[in-house]
Amino acid sequence: MTESGPIGDGAARIGDGAARIGDGTRAVRAGLPEPVKHEPTLPGPVFAAHFHLPGVPTGGYAYGRDDNPTWTHLERAIGELEAPDSAADVETLVFGSGMAAISAVLFSQLRAGDAVVLPDDGYQVLPLVREQLTAYGIEVRTAPTGGDAQLDVLDGAKLLWIETPSNPGLDVCDVRRLADAAHARGALVAVDNTLATPLGQRPLELGADFAVASGTKMLTGHGDILLGYVACRDAELTASVRNWRKIVGAIPGPMEAWLAHRSLATLQLRADRQSANAQALAEALRERAEVSGLRYPGLPDDPSYKIAVQQMRRFGCVVSFTLPTRARAERFLEALHLVDDATSFGGVRSTAERRRRWGGDAVSEGFIRFSAGAEDPADLVADVLRALDESAGTAD
Repeated sequence: MTESGPIGDGAARIGDGAARIGDGTRAVRAGLPEPVKHEPTLPGPVFAAHFHLPGVPTGGYAYGRDDNPTWTHLERAIGELEAPDSAADVETLVFGSGMAAISAVLFSQLRAGDAVVLPDDGYQVLPLVREQLTAYGIEVRTAPTGGDAQLDVLDGAKLLWIETPSNPGLDVCDVRRLADAAHARGALVAVDNTLATPLGQRPLELGADFAVASGTKMLTGHGDILLGYVACRDAELTASVRNWRKIVGAIPGPMEAWLAHRSLATLQLRADRQSANAQALAEALRERAEVSGLRYPGLPDDPSYKIAVQQMRRFGCVVSFTLPTRARAERFLEALHLVDDATSFGGVRSTAERRRRWGGDAVSEGFIRFSAGAEDPADLVADVLRALDESAGTAD
């Protein structure tokens, strides 16, 4: 990881045993500076548009659009989570949102005449991205996530964009297989790791050139921060993404960066609880006759399970399923007591929504994306089952 500024060389490293310690220890310690007497463990946010800079600029902090000490702590922390075996070789760049991070990779790497492969079942803003890429003269090819279908459209592509598990359908593809195939064809590989988080899977270790994510979701987990990041091992590729961030000014505020770093300390606790809740919920929903299309990578009978267990260490907090009609889905959401009807996912408070209301996903009217929070599992499952019972009372 590239060091910058006065805090670079004095950072508290977990040490040579980083790969052997547990996820919880790593999350709690990641990115912290060396302890200084009478100073806080995690320094507070640095609010500065400019820094003292006499003479010729020779590195360090100069201007707030380029770098900030608070970002540096967070970027180092995320790098240690994404690549604990080789964090010193990874540079992470934080952004003002997940879409800012996604856009930075796509638009810094692609030029008119290039071809890019996108999933056709990914995040609902990707069709808008496709329109913009096409307007810039970039050929956009799409294929489903499931079955590694993107393999069939790789020839001649400059960049392969993978989203696994996909949002909201929760299909999983074989990252290493796709990355090897893309590299053999001369293509770069970026993986949207938002749903899994670095505690669920590590794209860089699976062969990806870029690990990209929205920190708005489970990474920070409280539903109160917009944030994104890009992690990369290649210095030249990272420099181009950094330059894009500078040009468009897609930077996070120091308070958001500090809050995100603070939240990382509980990532393992949240990820374990929320993944366990999602598993329990999926198993309960499997027994309901009115539920169809149930997807969760942690279910042994899920179509993605075989691949998921090979590359994922946790299966995430999101469960998707379909109720018979739009009306039934809306009654179900209204009947929930412990679950907020809200978009996004990954927060400590469970949320659910009828995704078709946005119009951007190829799902049925009764499709539900459910994000399991950190409630007691028995309470959460009971609330969902009760809401299913109550929502069945009125004819559709």
